[in-house]
Amino acid sequence: MSESTEQLAEELQIFGLDCEDVLLEKLAELCILYGPNKEGVVSELIAFCTSTGKVCLTSEILKTFEHEILSKKVSKTWSSATKDSGHAGARDIMSIQELIEVEEEEETLLNSYATPSKGPQKRAISTLETPIMKRNVSVRSPHQLLSPSSFSPSATPSQKYNSRNNRGEVVTTFGSAQGVTWSGKGGAGHISLKVVGYPEPLTGSYKSMFQKLTDVREVLTCKIEELGSKLKEHYQIEAFTPLLVPAQEPITVLGQIGCDSNGKLNSKSVILEGDREHSSGAQVPVDLSELKEYSLFPGQVVIMEGINTTGRKLVATKLYEGVPLPFYEPTEEDGGFEQTMVLVACGPYTTSDSITYDPLLDLISIINHDRPDVCILFGPFLDAKHEQVENCLVTSAFEDVFKQCLRTLIEGTRSSGSHLVFVPSLRDVHHEPVYPQPPFSYPDLPREDRKRVQLVSEPCSLAINGVIFGLTSTDLLFHMGAEEICSSSGTSDRFSRILKHILTQRSYYPLYPPQEDMAIDYENFYAYAQLPVTPDVFIVPSELKYFVKDILGCVCVNPGRLTKGQVGGTFGRLYLRRPAGDGEERQSPCVAAQVVRI
Repeated sequence: MSESTEQLAEELQIFGLDCEDVLLEKLAELCILYGPNKEGVVSELIAFCTSTGKVCLTSEILKTFEHEILSKKVSKTWSSATKDSGHAGARDIMSIQELIEVEEEEETLLNSYATPSKGPQKRAISTLETPIMKRNVSVRSPHQLLSPSSFSPSATPSQKYNSRNNRGEVVTTFGSAQGVTWSGKGGAGHISLKVVGYPEPLTGSYKSMFQKLTDVREVLTCKIEELGSKLKEHYQIEAFTPLLVPAQEPITVLGQIGCDSNGKLNSKSVILEGDREHSSGAQVPVDLSELKEYSLFPGQVVIMEGINTTGRKLVATKLYEGVPLPFYEPTEEDGGFEQTMVLVACGPYTTSDSITYDPLLDLISIINHDRPDVCILFGPFLDAKHEQVENCLVTSAFEDVFKQCLRTLIEGTRSSGSHLVFVPSLRDVHHEPVYPQPPFSYPDLPREDRKRVQLVSEPCSLAINGVIFGLTSTDLLFHMGAEEICSSSGTSDRFSRILKHILTQRSYYPLYPPQEDMAIDYENFYAYAQLPVTPDVFIVPSELKYFVKDILGCVCVNPGRLTKGQVGGTFGRLYLRRPAGDGEERQSPCVAAQVVRI
């Protein structure tokens, strides 16, 4: 007899029921078909035999027991499940997963009260496929914190990612990176993190689909008037001329670049929308043929000089460039400046063909090895564009997957002591898809980690020991690069032009109208998406190629994304040091930067 039939025989003998070996095999089959466990079926059989007064088990009794008890019980369970789910005899993946989890919990509870059987006892093995009890969280490694099998029924590691052979390759450098060891102090150094430029934390509710057009127009008009007054003061312009007034002499006008149709902006479709004070919001087509160089995009606030003989078309002859904000001046409250290493990474943190989060675990290993002083981590943590998310193959709730990722990062890097800054993304499937975004909510943050973990909004201006970081997870380079038009005889590249526009327009998102998938709340946009000062370091992750550039004294970094489809991507690291002396010429505190492959 097999081990299962022996157990069945022992159970039946306890209650005085005799049974042949052939019938024991049949009973074992019934246990498999009508489980969930042998004990349950045997208990049903004993109750049936006791009620009918049988002391010897026969084939006829087994057939009657199967027909009257087991089959009716399964039919009843199936019909009730169908009624609850509302489907014609089918359960979805979530309900099946819930049933499995309930059965596992019940079996664990029963085993805790059961008498230990003879023979060697096996200890429970905790792997990525078998989740561990919550009470053991504090002693788990980062690899044990994530359980991909609970996220997806097909949680197989990405072969392309695991077979990469360029790990740790430095793909671009900036500054004097040769003498830098690229290791920080972790929690040993003095680190001050402070959000600047905002009246209060962005936590309010949104009604982006209920905005009045008059309110949107008010925000855009204020932007034109504020930038216009700064440019007027800088270039010492006496007065602006209304757009629609015919003039034979050159005039100077203020307005916002727009397109005369719903198509893409081009050199023949440019219009200028005037300000409210001088032009009452009137629009006029612009002829750019007389301009030798220009770089324009929809929503750009400009001052133009030209001739408008009929009042119906402006022939532009000069374009005034924008002026950036001044840099932040550190105060005594910022404390003394120490040499600081900052690591920057942007999601997705899993490859497109898997949801095992191997890249995230590799990043945690790097953080624990290098011990950076600050880690700035951009979303998405669970990407709305991931194949398994789009096809509804993620069995766990999106919020639960995100919390598991956050817990893995926080607890997995606790030994390093590094400060963690989390910036949300519009592609975070569980979070508010409105720009600007409120910070993540994580009420389960352990008390011991509250000093080193900071949740900020998107976008955000963050002071790290008095060094201002401009942070945004929105792909500005891609959005503005698709709309910008340019005529230039110089050697400036598109990335440099776009970054210069962002700094001189003094906004984290100066494009208007925004890209189609952007839902902007313009009331909060006016308060939370403007640059308070020119940042010392501007982090702008993008799908486009990584780079590190010095634009108008601001070090702009595109660290790339941690994954690119099915393969590994890149992350960035910076070395900050306040220059000694009080020289008249400002020097950037970012002395070195690198973009490295994961």
